[in-house]
Amino acid sequence: MEETKFTPQTWPDKPEQATMEGKNKFVGIWIFICSDITLFASVFATYLSLKDKGPAGMEFSAASLFELPLAFVMTMLLLTSSLTSVYAMYHLKNHNFKGVQIWMSITVLLGLGFLALEIYEFYHYVHLGFGYTQSAFSSAFFTLVGTHGLHVVIGLVWIVCLIVRNARRGLSLYNAPKYYAASIFWHFIDVIWVFIFTVVYLMGVLG
Repeated sequence: MEETKFTPQTWPDKPEQATMEGKNKFVGIWIFICSDITLFASVFATYLSLKDKGPAGMEFSAASLFELPLAFVMTMLLLTSSLTSVYAMYHLKNHNFKGVQIWMSITVLLGLGFLALEIYEFYHYVHLGFGYTQSAFSSAFFTLVGTHGLHVVIGLVWIVCLIVRNARRGLSLYNAPKYYAASIFWHFIDVIWVFIFTVVYLMGVLG
């Protein structure tokens, strides 16, 4: 069956839901996010209950350990990547495949920048002696932030696969829902980081 050729004038207003498969992907990604919220709620609760808990005389606490400037730069990178993802979806709705690819590629670069800083942060803490097994507090911290970092890796791999696989295919009603679902997942990651920045870093240093 020959694939339908679209122009910006004939492209649907909601290409991500123009087919039954697209609608299923749209519902599926939201079901996944709802289940993932449960996962993050549990690790957030664990972190809050174990914050600053450890052996007697433990030298590390949230107030003395975390660095707000670094966390702020990481936050700006991730929030900016969310904005570039919005630009990509704007071009998707206007059937501009080149715009989608460019802005999703910028999203990946910003995400890689965030990930590099997070790896540096982990290395820095471990070098100071604040490792995963050092205390209940350190285990809870690395589990929470590391779980988010794993989601960032998954999101980056997902978006890169979309960019590479569809580079010569162009935009269609088959791959549009996939780009849109990846964008929703990326926004979810960004929202989770805002909570981490607030609960872990701001409340840890200032609260």
